[in-house]
Amino acid sequence: MKEIFKFCFDKWWRPILFFGFTVGLFVVGELIEKPWIQNTFFFLFGLGLLGLLISTTYQLIKKHWSFAILTAALIGVALVGFFFYSIAMFWKIQSEPDKYADNLKIPTNIQINQPLDKIEPEQINDPDFYIYNSFQPGLYEYAFWTKQIEKGEIYLKAFEITKNDQLSVDRLKESSLIQVYNPKDSIVKFQMDKGNSELGMPFTIYEGDWGKPYSARFEVWFKPDNLGKERKLIEKNYQIEGWQR
Repeated sequence: MKEIFKFCFDKWWRPILFFGFTVGLFVVGELIEKPWIQNTFFFLFGLGLLGLLISTTYQLIKKHWSFAILTAALIGVALVGFFFYSIAMFWKIQSEPDKYADNLKIPTNIQINQPLDKIEPEQINDPDFYIYNSFQPGLYEYAFWTKQIEKGEIYLKAFEITKNDQLSVDRLKESSLIQVYNPKDSIVKFQMDKGNSELGMPFTIYEGDWGKPYSARFEVWFKPDNLGKERKLIEKNYQIEGWQR
């Protein structure tokens, strides 16, 4: 092990050469755009940076000041470059249109509802729910009506109808949670508000873009407080748009 370490770091240029190799792999990975390749090459890029850090420490211990300064400078340049690259990629992703809904067709053989515009529905069933438009396309709210129901919470799941892709899977549950409890035999309305929606905001459908409507199946799920099994209460189909970032 000692011999391997000495081989890697005794010559100051070897860690720099390896780091240059990993930078090249990182660039190639970004061009290929395959996640597993990108992740592998990013890991190697991290190893290259670690090698430079170890080399800098080693050169300082050996009192090779010029070589230590050189490798430390490379680390600084690499970190600054990666910082600006990350910012550029973030803005690139944000500026690109979301193509998710470009080729999706809205089915004509099933009932597709339109989100409401802050008006009360004319007919309420038991149970029932309605989706409402919020202040931008892709942002929605909902209300749920039911008779007797034990203490717990409801939340939404959403699926694109033609492909059955689950939508906004990482955030929709948390952002659509509503606490419910109704011991009476009369219908009660439960709706989103600042107390039980994420940051007081409506829930967001991220897939798709403004002006590109598609159909989605919304399911209301119930999780009882008594640790009972979660269950689906009701589902409806809606025409929606994704949020334009």
